This record gives sequence, structure tokens and C-alpha cells, in this order.
Amino acid sequence: MKSSVAKALFNSYTYLEYKKIISDLLSEGKSTGIEQSEDLLQYSVLNEIRLKRLDKTISVPDDVSSKLKALEKEYIWLVIAEGWCGDAAQILPILNKMALESGKIYLKIVFRDLNDELMNQFLTNGAKAIPKLLIIDKELGKVCNHWGPRPKGAFDLIKNYKEKFGIVDEEAKRLLQLWYLHDKGLSVQNEVVEIMCSLKELACL
Repeated sequence: MKSSVAKALFNSYTYLEYKKIISDLLSEGKSTGIEQSEDLLQYSVLNEIRLKRLDKTISVPDDVSSKLKALEKEYIWLVIAEGWCGDAAQILPILNKMALESGKIYLKIVFRDLNDELMNQFLTNGAKAIPKLLIIDKELGKVCNHWGPRPKGAFDLIKNYKEKFGIVDEEAKRLLQLWYLHDKGLSVQNEVVEIMCSLKELACL
């Protein structure tokens, strides 16, 4: 695992670099990832708008901020994502704000399709679901825990919809985006900060 993490970190991007790559590709009529389609391109266009909006509107509550600032060690948050992924567009701005708030967290991003070896080690029920957040002890260079691809409330929404209708269609995606809109990033922050606060009790992998 260590070699794939080190390789991914070497090829990772900052949040600003990630956004620029997406924007540059969109200017060429492309999305990130190996597969190219009109649907993925349109998702990417919408997601760039979401990123810009959330960068301006997401805030970190005082209780979360105090816990992030109290971290004793430094960590790297390595996120596996793609520009066409709606969940990634909703979650990355939140993680970026949290990292900036802490001062001890360094957010780095890699593209799923270019990091297959790493992605295969962090599957969700056998699927390459993203975004996936790997929490790395900066000093040791080891993954201490991971989170994703979406907060529990959003996960349950999609799970229940799929059980009822048998598919995840455009209506399911619309309901998911509404869930994120009403949640205002709080579930992601609460779930991730809970993991960060428990790291002292966890042995690194």
C-alpha cells in the first residue's frame, strides 16, 4: 500500500491546481478521466459552477474549527476524485476549507482513472466510488483512516432510492444535489472531524 500512496502523492495536485486542470480541459471540450462523453462533459460543466459557488458559501462552524486547530500532528488529506463526479464537487470545497482552517492539514488530489492501483485498495462495496479521502500521517507517510464517498445521509438517500426504483437515474441525482444544498456541508465536516479526533486511538495501516 505504501508504494501506491507514495506514487499517488508524487502525482497529486493542490486544490487550486485541480480546479485549473478541470477548467483547462473544459475549454477544450473535455472532462477529466479516460472515458469521454457528452454526459460527463455536461456534469463537469455543472460541477465547475458548484465548486465556485461552494468556495464562496461554505463555512466551518466554531466547534469544528476548534477541533481542527487542536490537532497535534500534521496530516495529508489525499482525495481520489474526478471533475465529472457530482459528489466530489460538493465535498472538495468543504475539505479545502477544513484544511485551511486547521493549518496542519495539507489537501492533495489525484484523479481516479490515473491511479487505478491506489483506487483498487479503497473500493466501496467493490466499486470505485469517489471521492475517497485518505488520511495520511505526514511524518510516517502511512494511511491512518479513510472516508467516503459521501456522508451517511447522502449515502442512505441513494441506497433507499436504488432499493425502491432499482436504478440511480437523473431524479436520484437531483435529489442528492438538493440534499447537499440543504446540508450546507455540515455532515461532511462532522464525520471527518470525528475521524480526525479519534486518530490517537487508531493504529496506522
